[in-house]
Amino acid sequence: MSLSAHILVVDDHQDIRELLARYLQKQGMQVSLASSSEEVRQRISTLAPDLVLLDIMMPGEDGLSCCRFLREHFPQIPIILLTALGEDMDRVVGLEMGADDYVTKPFNPRELLARIKAVLRRSQTLPPLGELQSEQRLAFGEWVLDSDRRALLTNEGVELPLSTAEFRLLQVFLKHPRRVLSRDQLLDLTAGREAQAYDRAIDNQVSRLRRKIEKDSRHPQLIKTVWGGGYQFNADVEALSPGSRL
Repeated sequence: MSLSAHILVVDDHQDIRELLARYLQKQGMQVSLASSSEEVRQRISTLAPDLVLLDIMMPGEDGLSCCRFLREHFPQIPIILLTALGEDMDRVVGLEMGADDYVTKPFNPRELLARIKAVLRRSQTLPPLGELQSEQRLAFGEWVLDSDRRALLTNEGVELPLSTAEFRLLQVFLKHPRRVLSRDQLLDLTAGREAQAYDRAIDNQVSRLRRKIEKDSRHPQLIKTVWGGGYQFNADVEALSPGSRL
């Protein structure tokens, strides 16, 4: 993880923004601040942060709506939600929308830093371009996962954006087709244990992925739930050679 990681802190409370900025800057990070979701929309392309710390409860457009916007338009940027005690449902909804982690206020700055570093490690240690020589494009059903572009495409070449977490999860499934993988195995293969991941994080990620690749996410055919076991990717996977298909 780069010591000069660029963190965007989004919170409507000035004292919290400035406190976080001072602390993260002391840890060698670059910090930008935003006080609203509207400001995020206006500046996100220019700022190009490595990670967004996003408060849920803000006046106007709340953090959950902002999280949805970021996931739709900037799926590669990791998001950590800042939530207040008692916002359990918002926390779950945020994870379902694609947030990578959450921290509950009031929080220990050292814990927040640990979670930031863990999420950055996961997002920045994806396979580099060209590493998966024989597996750059994996075909399954009506889809192709292009690992070189880190994109999911239809047979017609239409691209569907994936968050970092969704990309890693789908990549793991495609490398282990027809095999039952427990939640613990999926956590270890996709995220590791350094961030003390939310215990239903894999279920939320699977749900999001199903909504994207299944014809009917309520009756999934590709990602099967194995009761008491975990999940199984129920499709044949083909590694495509350069120039074939698409």
